[in-house]
Amino acid sequence: MNTPTPTRLGIAGRLSHTFLTTQITPLLALTGLLLGLFAVLVTPREEEPQINVTFANVFIPYPGASAAEVESLVTTPAEQLASEIQGVEHIYSASSPGMAALTVRFTVGEPRTDAIVRLYNAFYSKWLPANPAIGKPLIKPKGIDDVPILAASLWSKNPAIQTAELQSVARNLQTQLQRVPGTREISIIGGADNALSVRFDPQRLAAYNLSLDNLRSALGAANTSAAAGTLVSDGREALVQAGSFLTTPEEVADLVVGVFQGAPIFLRDVAEVSLGADTPKNYVMHGSGPANSSPGSARYPAITLAVAKKPGENAVAVASEVIERLEQARGVELPDGIEVSITRNYGATAADKAQTLIKKLFFATLSVIILVLLALGKREAVVVGAAVIVTLAITLFASWAWGFTLNRVSLFALIFSIGILVDDAIVVVENIHRHMTLGQLPLIKAIPVAVDEVGGPTILATFTVIAALLPMAFVSGLMGPYMLPIPINASTGMLISLAVAFIFTPWLYYKLFAKLPNAHSSVDANAPAASPTASRFKRFFTRVMTPFLGKKRGKKARLWLLAAVIGLILMSVGLGVIKAVMLKMLPFDNKSEFQIMLDMPEGTPLETTQQVLQALADEVAKIPEVTDYQLYAGTSAPINFNGLVRQYYLRSEPHMGDIQVNLADKHQRSRKSHDIALAARQLLT
Repeated sequence: MNTPTPTRLGIAGRLSHTFLTTQITPLLALTGLLLGLFAVLVTPREEEPQINVTFANVFIPYPGASAAEVESLVTTPAEQLASEIQGVEHIYSASSPGMAALTVRFTVGEPRTDAIVRLYNAFYSKWLPANPAIGKPLIKPKGIDDVPILAASLWSKNPAIQTAELQSVARNLQTQLQRVPGTREISIIGGADNALSVRFDPQRLAAYNLSLDNLRSALGAANTSAAAGTLVSDGREALVQAGSFLTTPEEVADLVVGVFQGAPIFLRDVAEVSLGADTPKNYVMHGSGPANSSPGSARYPAITLAVAKKPGENAVAVASEVIERLEQARGVELPDGIEVSITRNYGATAADKAQTLIKKLFFATLSVIILVLLALGKREAVVVGAAVIVTLAITLFASWAWGFTLNRVSLFALIFSIGILVDDAIVVVENIHRHMTLGQLPLIKAIPVAVDEVGGPTILATFTVIAALLPMAFVSGLMGPYMLPIPINASTGMLISLAVAFIFTPWLYYKLFAKLPNAHSSVDANAPAASPTASRFKRFFTRVMTPFLGKKRGKKARLWLLAAVIGLILMSVGLGVIKAVMLKMLPFDNKSEFQIMLDMPEGTPLETTQQVLQALADEVAKIPEVTDYQLYAGTSAPINFNGLVRQYYLRSEPHMGDIQVNLADKHQRSRKSHDIALAARQLLT
């Protein structure tokens, strides 16, 4: 159907006129909905937004040197070298006997690959140590994807199952979990390897005229293997391997270490050889809390598997598949008697937050539709609701195209912007409704005119909001990329809502109202009666606004109103001054976990640290919301985002400890995790 173009229309009126009767308009709306559905299906879901914070740890050994020597000969030159690298923002260092540790942090947003390559090039091409004993630098890059999304603790109530067996099972599971698509680094925390112990008898050594150097040389010579060239025979070439490694305690015990009075002396003659667990360097234990399905006061030795994902992978899918693979391993790689407790699942929390925010998204949209329904009518509510849904769908696709993941910040941006996104559609629908009520033009001619009337102010208001939001995208530091989805998604959504309001909204309004009797003819302006809802609103606003419109009495009322508004503003600001309202960047997150960090005096033995952790755990086990907890002595629990920034993964000294406390789901407890953590702090203090 071709319609004559009304004269003197602006860009908004011409857009609405062009797409008012064309068949491409519903196709564009359907395409937008399908793109939004595609974005929901393919956009990775994560706990936190992707933040490109590139930093790396540089470890340089200097065996036998004191801390002062390490600082002067290793740490200071390494700091000077790192400071010359482009993009480096901060350098932190720690000097200890025999080792220098540097943390090189690049500017937020610096491309990770380029930054790490520059760091490697600097240290491996320019590092010239002052002493030949100084070792080569070891560089370990770190980033947001090094935070494990899932942690599983292996433990057993059977006292016969020791940590060495748990570690063996953990290594088998590690191999299996590496095959899960999307997994990156799978680390094992806790346990001690099996070691072969050789306990010498000094009297027997003296009786056979043997020294420890003789035994060391014999063991070293017997436990070697090397390539011995090739052997050609019958037209074929074969590789020759000389020597072999010792593989069993019996082979070590039967090793000839000397000759005495013409008879061979075996190692078993002068020493006791046994296979067992090595001296532990850390302890990990697992305990259950009151909120567990099977609570108990006992704690058991444990091994923790921590699984990280590859960049850009869906945390929900990766975590679910890892848990499924662990279930499949029961009775195979996971023997009976060994329990597996999932002590972290950021995939589940990411899915829960995404679903919660999506529900709020639908609730906000429904609220807007109901408001329009009450104010304008059923058909108008359908038009506004459809416009909001199409706008959100295209905005989700645009968010995926920008490279954002589906996380609490990006979804918050959509909820935050719904009130703004719906404005354009409501303004257009309301003015079309007004022209339809006036009845001065047929609907097909009234729609472009109505859209054009509000087009200029709507465009101006849209770009004003974008101008207010967009500067947030240029915030520097750590908070910049963290909050980036809010200005980008909201600004993109505003532009999309403007296009939907000028293109799709007039078309849908025409389709819904074209069948009405007075849609295609001009009628007297006073003929159509206002709806009962509109009449009530008119009476209400007339009663409220009339006192402020007079010249004398109205002026006084306006001054009182201005004073009241200023007073309310000052009172609201004063709430922050008197600390009645807490002012912070982000609200507290009601997580189902918190950590307790323990730092004993330096030089404290590992066993003493473990004893103190157990004493603290006795108090933690009394908190009613605790489901389970893990003790880590001499090592760190699987790090979270906070632990990544604070480098808790470097906490491996005997005097350091960590308690990972897991709480019941937030829907199953009345207190928030922040309140529980504060109560635990008072309890432990």
